[in-house]
Amino acid sequence: MGKANKVKYELRDSVEMVDLVQTLKDVADNKYFSLASQKDQFRRFGESFAEFFRLISLTKAEHPLIKNDNDTVGLLVVTIEGSFLGQFNNSIIRRALEQREMFKKTRFIAVGDKAVDQLSVHDSNLKLFAGMESVGYYETAIGVKDFLVDEIMNNRLGRVIVCHSWPKSFEVQKTRVNKLLPCVDLLSKQAQYVRVIEDVIEESESRDLIGYLSNLWLTTRLYEILIDTTIASAAAQSSFLEERVDKLRKDTKKIHLKYQKARKGDIDKSLRETFTARMLASK
Repeated sequence: MGKANKVKYELRDSVEMVDLVQTLKDVADNKYFSLASQKDQFRRFGESFAEFFRLISLTKAEHPLIKNDNDTVGLLVVTIEGSFLGQFNNSIIRRALEQREMFKKTRFIAVGDKAVDQLSVHDSNLKLFAGMESVGYYETAIGVKDFLVDEIMNNRLGRVIVCHSWPKSFEVQKTRVNKLLPCVDLLSKQAQYVRVIEDVIEESESRDLIGYLSNLWLTTRLYEILIDTTIASAAAQSSFLEERVDKLRKDTKKIHLKYQKARKGDIDKSLRETFTARMLASK
């Protein structure tokens, strides 16, 4: 039974590998649906927050977070620190490098260390925010927000564009490029509502109000982007692992057939040896 035993160990290893990869896929599935269920909270917040920006549209105060003349663009690149995500992260990094070619002055800010090797070639002063999942999504969003606001308020950056992934569905993930700062685009979207409101009483300084609301909006938007990219990465992981599971199962079936064939061969060989031994003994 020598040959069959060797194939049996191979079959056992293959079955265990299928179980392991299937478990990883189940974890990715659970992560996707768990985080996706949290996204509903952003919808109501966005609707309420738009009302505040409508009021800001009526003020004439200026603020660097709303409008500035600095032509240096910060490219925020969000990648995920996980296994089986090479192609997923590379598509985001590739999109960021394409954006870099569109501007004269750029700086890279990376969330996740998967982008460091490729981006540091183009920016030796790359700012990195690593360990998002261990640090926390909200804490990371706060850290990135504080850095971006400080850079713009001190005139080291003028605009911020973010490259990230968006989960269109469980099967489809899209790489997106969005403008984060300045918030002039958000204000322009609210301009259509200005005519509805005739007078606004400003109880606080407009500049302070704009700064507070811009900080709040930026934190929430960054948090949503981090969650979106993580959800998309979980879907990408699940898709990759599903393909691997299917392939491993097909390989396991082949090994099982190989085992059955080897087992039958060993039995035939044993019978022949027994029959030959008896024939020799009878002579």
